[in-house]
Amino acid sequence: MDPIATAQYGMMAASRRFEASATQIANAPNDANVDLGAQVVDMVQAKQAFAANATVVRFAQDMWDSLLKLQTR
Repeated sequence: MDPIATAQYGMMAASRRFEASATQIANAPNDANVDLGAQVVDMVQAKQAFAANATVVRFAQDMWDSLLKLQTR
């Protein structure tokens, strides 16, 4: 299992989710069925998911860096 690839997929999914909510909000004046509160909550959740996946990428990179330092000793 590749944590970086998994986190990248999660970041792309969060970006698509954020963009979909932003589009819904932008189209809200033309669509009375849009729940603005739910869309804002979805955007915040997508932002948090993106940040969590970015943390996984940073952590995995730190692990690889540590492993490489051990191998060079």
